[in-house]
Amino acid sequence: MTSPASTTSQNQAPATLQSDARTIGLIGLAHGSSHFFHLLLPPLFPWLIKDFGYSYSELSVLVSLFFIVSGTGQALAGFAVDRFGARPILFAALGSFIVAGLIASSAQGYSMLLAASFFAGLGNAPFHPVDFTILNKRVSQQRIGHAFSVHGLSGNIGWALAPLFMAGITTATGSWRMACFCGAICAAVVLVIMVLNRDALDDRAEAIKAADKPAAAAAPVLQEHPMAFMKLPSVWLCFSFFFWSTCALSAIQTFASPAMQSMYGLPLSVTALIVTGYMLCGAAGMVVGGFLVGRVKRLERVISVCMLGSGLLLFIVGTGWLPGMAAVVVASLAGLGTGLAGPSRDMLIKRAAPPGATGRVYGTVYSGLDLGFCLAAPVFGYMLDHQMTNAVFYGSAIALMLSVVSALIVGDGVNKKSTAPLAFAS
Repeated sequence: MTSPASTTSQNQAPATLQSDARTIGLIGLAHGSSHFFHLLLPPLFPWLIKDFGYSYSELSVLVSLFFIVSGTGQALAGFAVDRFGARPILFAALGSFIVAGLIASSAQGYSMLLAASFFAGLGNAPFHPVDFTILNKRVSQQRIGHAFSVHGLSGNIGWALAPLFMAGITTATGSWRMACFCGAICAAVVLVIMVLNRDALDDRAEAIKAADKPAAAAAPVLQEHPMAFMKLPSVWLCFSFFFWSTCALSAIQTFASPAMQSMYGLPLSVTALIVTGYMLCGAAGMVVGGFLVGRVKRLERVISVCMLGSGLLLFIVGTGWLPGMAAVVVASLAGLGTGLAGPSRDMLIKRAAPPGATGRVYGTVYSGLDLGFCLAAPVFGYMLDHQMTNAVFYGSAIALMLSVVSALIVGDGVNKKSTAPLAFAS
């Protein structure tokens, strides 16, 4: 059987630095937008509590709904991407974000907030199968590691900007509705940019199709059932890696700020910097991680060391031993380790994807991310409602350590079967 790496190389049209950079930049912008809409509502929770009287447990349902819709849709979107192409689905996803922002801006109660979360989750669903399908088909092999790095970096930047954007506009205008409306405008601008540059996003361009024909004629590949990849244990181990690592991320994004406010007595305007700092440190880690991908053979070891380091830092924050501002800095630095691990994780999934199943594999594996967000939100919300503030950081540290177990098990299997093209680690 032809290896995924060689097949991908054969299936790509020749690409220049300029065309690679253009595609990478566009996908980075789109991915950043999707991560921005993860946090359309969570930064506004203090204002929603003030206006509507909801508890954190009630508001955490909004987060859960977002990721239920996104996780279910992501697994299905992978099949749609493989069948119909990535570009039209990308356009539809951005359109769904516009709808979510407009509904949130006019929300008069819980049901409309739920509707906004639904459409935001629907828009988020296709992004990983869409993004990685386009990158794998349009970016040359020598730059694919850096493409993954930029992809992860842009996501972290989207996460980092969302709290500043949403809380900043709300504070400046006195209206969280205006912040949601401005979010919808941002999604509309990104959609226009994508449409104007649609030729750089075409994963079914004639040049790509032409490149497929000689490869198919020279080395015919036995067609497998579309669901055959789901028999691979490594797929589900990678799914579990995403689940546990995302449980930790959910705790930091949504509940670390109010938890630290309660633990350390810092104002909310200061503790809100935790999410931004964590994501910016993660973005810096992504840049360095893009260079590690091509230089380290046992990528699961990079992932494990980085995740354990981040877990240790979050555990220290949870003890309450640190001075207030030092705790903000240490919690932010924990993002560096998760960022470093990102490109290694994405490269290993790329190597796993059977030819023609890129969207399905990414959709299935990354749905573990959505499940983690979905289930973690009510758990950590319950902790915060019951004054278990330390548990927010302890729980996130434990979740990162459990993700390491998944990575090491898969990595050991890959090392023993290094010639098997469908084995991979995360």
